[in-house]
Amino acid sequence: MTASGKPTLLQALKDKRLLAVLLMSFASGLPFNLTNFSLQAWLASSGLNIKTIGIFSLAALPYNIKFLWAPVLDRYLPPFLGRRRGWIIIYQAGLTVCIGLMGLSSPTEQLALLGAAALAVAFLSASQDIVIDAYRVDTIPPSERALAAAASAFGYRTAAMLAGTVLVTIAGYLGWRWAFLFVACLMATTMLATLWAPEPQSPGDRPTSMAAAVWQPLRALLAQKGMWGFLLLILLYKVGDALALSLYSTFMIQGVGFSLVELGFAGKLNMTISTMIGVALGGFIYIRWGTFRSLLIFGIGQALTNLLYVWLAVAGKKLWLLALATCIDTMVGGMGQAAFVAFLVSLCSANFSATQYAILSALAVLPRNVTGAIAGYLVPVVGWAHFFVITCLSAVPGLIVLVILRGPLEELSDREAAKAVA
Repeated sequence: MTASGKPTLLQALKDKRLLAVLLMSFASGLPFNLTNFSLQAWLASSGLNIKTIGIFSLAALPYNIKFLWAPVLDRYLPPFLGRRRGWIIIYQAGLTVCIGLMGLSSPTEQLALLGAAALAVAFLSASQDIVIDAYRVDTIPPSERALAAAASAFGYRTAAMLAGTVLVTIAGYLGWRWAFLFVACLMATTMLATLWAPEPQSPGDRPTSMAAAVWQPLRALLAQKGMWGFLLLILLYKVGDALALSLYSTFMIQGVGFSLVELGFAGKLNMTISTMIGVALGGFIYIRWGTFRSLLIFGIGQALTNLLYVWLAVAGKKLWLLALATCIDTMVGGMGQAAFVAFLVSLCSANFSATQYAILSALAVLPRNVTGAIAGYLVPVVGWAHFFVITCLSAVPGLIVLVILRGPLEELSDREAAKAVA
């Protein structure tokens, strides 16, 4: 440890807990694009209209209401593997089956079945996220939370983008069925990491009834100083980023005219590499800058990089510009995500980690999951170039709230620093 109580990079790399967080976050991110970018690309390449594609984005709504069943996961223990890993492996098995079912469906002949399978994947994925997020809160001490946030964002976003890249590329050559079956097999292998990971110690005062599991986490969360302002910040901080990426695949395929293979390599693969770099930088910069400065600088960057898509919309089909815009946008977005995750974790306690983080993360992803439907109606009216200008401006309210909350955020950072030293 350093004098400040923060681990060195070498110590962090040797920590089995951080490696477990990284691997579990990879499992958590793997299903995400299947009900978002990849499903959108499948529907767009199958010729479905933009309004239908926008409505399909609502299949991801379980991410927004996962706090409703999170108390069950704090209250009850599975009969094997412990309080956290037992639930995780149950959901991973269910995801393997339902992802395979998506691959066996057809958007032109079995649209309802595909929609039901996508909804099931979103529910199981949201449930897995609840427990993996709780695992991170329970396992990682305050001194390593920024590094854990980087590892978490690194694993999650890498898996999400990698699954999207591989899936779209395989679909371009072999078809969507084989692409989804490949991801289903990859999902099955994540259970090995769950079996290997250490189980965090269960707190002695965990909830003993469902009533306590529901109300105690909420009361403890709202009792924190500045929490109502923090909740507003959580809701608004990623609005511009979410709106810009809500119809990313549709914009590239129908709006600009890129092929699936071009999108897979210059878009999705590029996203994976850029995000990996971004979350790694974001996590380590967060340690030096703290909560407020990191969120402010990264938030401004997230807003401005949306304007790169305006350039692409005006310039037309240019592969180098697709790669450039995607690279810069997702790198800055990855940096912001690492800081944002560290901020969310700092608001949670181990006693109620599943429920509290589920509430906070559900609020955080609300813009991501509803903006697709909004964008589906907005783009035909204003056009793609003006749409991306609007996405940039939509980030301003979150930045204003962030500046207003500077005092409470700095107090929060001081409390976390005190815990790290202790």
